[in-house]
Amino acid sequence: MSENHAAHTHGTGDHGEAPGWTTAARMLQDASPITVPEGASAMTIQVDWEPGDPGTPPHRHSGPAFGYVIEGAVRFELEGEPERVVEAGGTFWEPGGDVIHYQDGNALADAHTRFVVTMMCAPGKPMLELVDEEELAQRKHLRAPRPAA
Repeated sequence: MSENHAAHTHGTGDHGEAPGWTTAARMLQDASPITVPEGASAMTIQVDWEPGDPGTPPHRHSGPAFGYVIEGAVRFELEGEPERVVEAGGTFWEPGGDVIHYQDGNALADAHTRFVVTMMCAPGKPMLELVDEEELAQRKHLRAPRPAA
């Protein structure tokens, strides 16, 4: 028996099955490269959107954010990327910093959407900063083309 096989089956009994801890985790997303602000704090929140809720107005975070959709579907759009819908079981992330997060609302008109997001925050900065209309107009050229209605 090879060392790898022996290590993989160690402590599994007579059935040769891998121990639960070796198969319990499943990769959901692998984001890179990321930049975490020096001295950052982290916060994990759960967001529950009512049917059709457009979500948070355009905003940015001072550090990266990583999310997982528990139920429903999130309409997600970052500056420079096309709008997309992330359904239950899907993940999303954003780099934070200067990038505008245009949408994170409920993509469903007839059902609730719930997601969990962990956000890193630079010291002395707010976790979320709304972007005003003037800046949106100045950066309009950085937004991906809008989907045809």
